[in-house]
Amino acid sequence: MEALALRDNYQLQAGQTITEGLYNRFIGYLDASPKTVQTYSRAIRQFMKYIAQNGIAQPTREDVIAFREELKTGHKPSTVQNYIIAVRLFFQWTEQERLYPNIAQHIKGATLSKDHKKDYLTSSQVKNVLGGIARDTVQGRRDYAIFALMVTGGLRDIEVHRANIEDLRTLGDSTVLYLQGKGREERTEYVKVPAEVEKAIRASLADRKDVAGSQPLFISLSNNSKGERISTRSISGVVKTNLVNAGYNSERWTAHSLRHTAVTLALLGGNSLQEAQQFARHANIATTQIYAHNLDRAKNKCENTIANAIF
Repeated sequence: MEALALRDNYQLQAGQTITEGLYNRFIGYLDASPKTVQTYSRAIRQFMKYIAQNGIAQPTREDVIAFREELKTGHKPSTVQNYIIAVRLFFQWTEQERLYPNIAQHIKGATLSKDHKKDYLTSSQVKNVLGGIARDTVQGRRDYAIFALMVTGGLRDIEVHRANIEDLRTLGDSTVLYLQGKGREERTEYVKVPAEVEKAIRASLADRKDVAGSQPLFISLSNNSKGERISTRSISGVVKTNLVNAGYNSERWTAHSLRHTAVTLALLGGNSLQEAQQFARHANIATTQIYAHNLDRAKNKCENTIANAIF
């Protein structure tokens, strides 16, 4: 990427470029989770590549917009949104450092659909999947426990990955699992663990020799990482494999579908929106309202009324 030229009263050190020097300074400035830093890093490198390929020495607002439009041709709206957020933050930083004007201010990312990208399962479909997991093997007992926990507690794969044995505790008359949720540093929230799910987890733990409190709740059984904390990728694989085995082979059915399933079944069962929000650990009730909106539409019988009138 070419050097950022002097603009108005913004000063750029001689030879400063948006390559390693400026890029490293920006990445070092970020105060975010490793995953967020990784995303922003990827976005800025993509922007660097774009302006280098187009011979742009002094990026303008129009160049950032053109970069966004090019992203739209080959990336999902969520990716475009994240990349533009990163570019906006980068130029906000360059302005703070008096290096370059904030040319990306107020530039929009992409319009994101409020509908869920993944489908949920009905209660009968969940029963079908669980009934198909053979529990006469170590792997089967572990996989059954993972699936049952995720679908009853609405857990994300990262929450299952982070869970330790000592996080399984008693609160009042319930067994609960304390969670380190997405973007959280501590285990401040919990989900209640139904008796059948606790029984499945205990059965899985009984297969292991080392079950000290600080050990992971679920471990890898693969040859390369046997006994280590199970990865989020493996958790997704466990869920996907058992969905496919039960006949539910679709890109819209993944590990995240179990979280959608839990919230949807909670609302269908008569729980209030506020209860579902607390259960799902949604920071904003608007997120929970998406579920309620989708269910309202699903209950709408206009199509049946029209069909009955015609046929």
